[in-house]
Amino acid sequence: MQRLNAGLPAVILERIRSRRKLAEQAPPAQDEAQSGILVASYNVHKCVGTDGRFDPERTAQVIREIDADVIALQEADKRFGERDGLLDLSRLEREAGLTHVPVPGRAKAHGWHGNVVLFRRGSVRDVHQIKLPGLEPRGAVVAEIELEAGGAIRIVAAHFGLLRRSRTRQVSTILDIMSGSDETPSLLMGDLNEWRLNGRSALSLFETAFGGLPPPVPSFPSRLPFLALDRIISNRNAIVSPIIVHDTPLARMASDHLPIKAFVTPASTRGSGEREAA
Repeated sequence: MQRLNAGLPAVILERIRSRRKLAEQAPPAQDEAQSGILVASYNVHKCVGTDGRFDPERTAQVIREIDADVIALQEADKRFGERDGLLDLSRLEREAGLTHVPVPGRAKAHGWHGNVVLFRRGSVRDVHQIKLPGLEPRGAVVAEIELEAGGAIRIVAAHFGLLRRSRTRQVSTILDIMSGSDETPSLLMGDLNEWRLNGRSALSLFETAFGGLPPPVPSFPSRLPFLALDRIISNRNAIVSPIIVHDTPLARMASDHLPIKAFVTPASTRGSGEREAA
């Protein structure tokens, strides 16, 4: 998302004050053992940090910190020209065990409209690209991944537009993908650019199809997050643990978004093992 304007509306300033009060009152977060696979979504902001510095290695360090089994990245390619990928994917595979889901298209790009899916301990069963409607060039990568632990999961990695009318059309397109009769659990992960939490939100269409959405978790801007722009939404709410931000000093510096993450336990992988939250 673009930088916020200097003059913030009073309602947003009040949310900032409320979040500060809650942060002061809340007990320290405790890591808990969780079952299933760890999934994450991260808008890497073209590897430009809040200090204005382009630093792909710092971005990669945050990805290694998260230690996810499946991660969807946004803004991982240049926006114009050859749309070159910005990360060293070979090094990420060596050091973090994350394999890139390849998509057809420009030879130098990592993904599709900046959307990239990385995973480990499994294999890609199917992958295709979706062009999302709207005035801006936006897209989604749909990858079906066979998990080494057993079972499969469909990842819809997307970056929605800045205009509400476009987001509404984009939600409808994604719903067609996630609402099919296929038994494969589906997860939409990405920067959905929707800050509204009421009936005017474009995301309310997901509530109609899947029931209540997970509670919003503020992830933007990374230094003082109060907007829940990044989301993880499933067509099976019961398989997703509470969503949390990956909030570390490095993550607050590496991008204008904080990563978000959750554990997912599809029925076919339930009880396959435990790992600790990062």
